[in-house]
Amino acid sequence: MRHWLQLIGWLACVPYSTIPAFWLMIHPFAERWRARHRSPYMVLLPVWVAMWVVVALATRPWRDMLLYRADSAWGAAALLFICGLYVYSRSGKNFSAQQLGGLPEIHGGNHDQRLVTDGIRARVRHPVYLAHLCEMLAWSAGTSLAVCWALTAFAVVTGAVMIRMEDAELEKRFGDSYRAYRRSVPPVLPRVWEGRQL
Repeated sequence: MRHWLQLIGWLACVPYSTIPAFWLMIHPFAERWRARHRSPYMVLLPVWVAMWVVVALATRPWRDMLLYRADSAWGAAALLFICGLYVYSRSGKNFSAQQLGGLPEIHGGNHDQRLVTDGIRARVRHPVYLAHLCEMLAWSAGTSLAVCWALTAFAVVTGAVMIRMEDAELEKRFGDSYRAYRRSVPPVLPRVWEGRQL
């Protein structure tokens, strides 16, 4: 059973770790993608799947290396899984499927262009990334695999760069209202101890 959980954890962390890289293909080139007549996802999705294959092949030699052995770590992992699922569920409130899928970034004025600052987004600007992080940390803690921890660290580093680019792109689209929102709401780790109303 432990072997299967470790295999699933590694296979889950591989695509999760490439999510920031996927968005790094979009945000710096948003205007170029918007200028295309065909859907950018015809290019972006195959490239993203290719990233999964490359990362899986690159990390395969270390997929069995344990950092520790503690079955009790699955208790912490379960809490992280639940937190991630909760944040995912809250992220979809008042936020369209098009917004979750990034269509406004690549289709510009053809899709929903409203800035959502209520609900969970009143506490954290990028809750979906927080949910991704919770899920990766859950797999890393539970499996104790070095490769999962390394992929999580890689996602955090590339995610920090990607969030800066996404914030710049959102600032271009929404101007002063996004700047004010950015100043008052943290990007990924919410300030849970203080309330906020927008």
